[in-house]
Amino acid sequence: MTDSSHTRTNIVALLAILGLSAVTMLWLFWHFPVITTIVTVAILAALGVSARLARSTDGDLTDMQQGKQSF
Repeated sequence: MTDSSHTRTNIVALLAILGLSAVTMLWLFWHFPVITTIVTVAILAALGVSARLARSTDGDLTDMQQGKQSF
């Protein structure tokens, strides 16, 4: 019983956070459309670059774990 109520609480908290985030983004976009667009694109670009860097370093780690050396 406590597991299901704990899970339900987590789901409600997640939906509340997502809803607050969406409302905040819409409010910012409504009041400051240009700067919000620029910041959003910059954040998405930074996330994309960090994902590519993580993927490239992850490949190097698997090579090192297998005993291969790359120069």
